[in-house]
Amino acid sequence: MPTTLFGGRIITIDTPADAEKAAFALSKESIVGIDTETRPSFKKGVHYNVSLLQISTLDTCFLFRLNRIGMAKPLVELLENSGITKVGLSLHDDYQALNKRKRFTPASFLDLQKYVTRFGIEEKGLQKMYAIVFGERISKSQQLTNWDADVLTDKQKLYAATDAWACLKIYHHLKNLETNE
Repeated sequence: MPTTLFGGRIITIDTPADAEKAAFALSKESIVGIDTETRPSFKKGVHYNVSLLQISTLDTCFLFRLNRIGMAKPLVELLENSGITKVGLSLHDDYQALNKRKRFTPASFLDLQKYVTRFGIEEKGLQKMYAIVFGERISKSQQLTNWDADVLTDKQKLYAATDAWACLKIYHHLKNLETNE
C-alpha cells in the first residue's frame, strides 16, 4: 500500500502567546482532528506527562508543546468548547492524560473507535482503520521517539500532524458516505 502523509502547514506552538493565537484560529472551526503524544518509558513504573497535543484542520495542524507551555487557558477553553467537535482515537486515554496536566471538562469529543463500527469497521488502530477506508498506509516509525526533546525533528512533526489529520479525514469520508446513502 502507498504511504500517506499530512501535506498541509504544521505550526509548532511553544509559547503561551502562540497558544492563544492558535486557539483563536481553531475556535473558528466546527470540527477538528485531535491526538496526543507522550514520551515513551522503557522502565517499569516510570511514566511521563503528555508532551504534545495535536489539533488539525484538513490543511493546518497545530502542535502544542505541552511540556513547554502546559495547558494554557485558551487551550483548555478550546477543549471545553461544545461548538467544536474534536475527532480522535481512544479519546478517553487522551483526556485522562491531559487532565493530569490540568483539569478540564471535555466537550464534543467524538471517538472514531466507536463511530466506525456503524460502517462495519472493527479495527481499533488508526493505521488499520486508515488502510481500510483509503487503501493507504500511515507510518508509525516515529511513535516511540522522545516527544520531550528540546527540538522536535521534521519527521516527528510530520508523524504527529498526520495522526490528528488522519482522524479528521476518516471522519469526513465516512460522514459523506452516511450522508449520501
